[in-house]
Amino acid sequence: MNLQWKKWCIFPAAMLMAGTLAFAQDPSSTSADPKPKTEVGQRKENQQDRIAQGVKSGQLTAGETANLETKEAAINGETRADRAANGGKLTAAEKVQVNKQQNQLSKQIYKDKHNANTAHYGNNVVGQRRENQQDRIAQGIKSGQLTAGETAKLENQQKGINQQVAADRAANGGKLTAGEKAQINKEQNGASKNIYHKKHNNQTQGGVKK
Repeated sequence: MNLQWKKWCIFPAAMLMAGTLAFAQDPSSTSADPKPKTEVGQRKENQQDRIAQGVKSGQLTAGETANLETKEAAINGETRADRAANGGKLTAAEKVQVNKQQNQLSKQIYKDKHNANTAHYGNNVVGQRRENQQDRIAQGIKSGQLTAGETAKLENQQKGINQQVAADRAANGGKLTAGEKAQINKEQNGASKNIYHKKHNNQTQGGVKK
């Protein structure tokens, strides 16, 4: 009787230990450490985070964002060219040059975020649509789904729509006609499709996963 009791106690314990060892040895139960970002890559990501915050908060207008991202895209293009010419690496001098350019861009981001120009949307359908588009762009910048070049194109499109709205309002005592509202909505529908397409294509900011 005693021997039979010991048998049934030992069996579950042995199975539990075997299961624990199997789990510990299963490679799928552990995840590899993410590849660390380079100093240049981390600096680029920090700049994008600051721009995204400025877009989301309204501190950066569409025009300011387009200008900043055009400069960021140029730095990224130069970095890729330098890496391609040096077996995927940057020389010490190239790193210094990129850092100098990013320092200049950093000052521009700060200046644009703290000047008197801000995004004013207003409590109306047209303004709310503009704000929604900016929020989607900001999310794409933050997540890395939008590259600097893509963001510059999207914000230039928004800048053009904003200028049209301002001109229409100036010509109509601060208001928009029904026809003008319909035209702006049509243009924003086109912009909305562009935002979606660029956020879901295979282009992303380096070092940031979708």
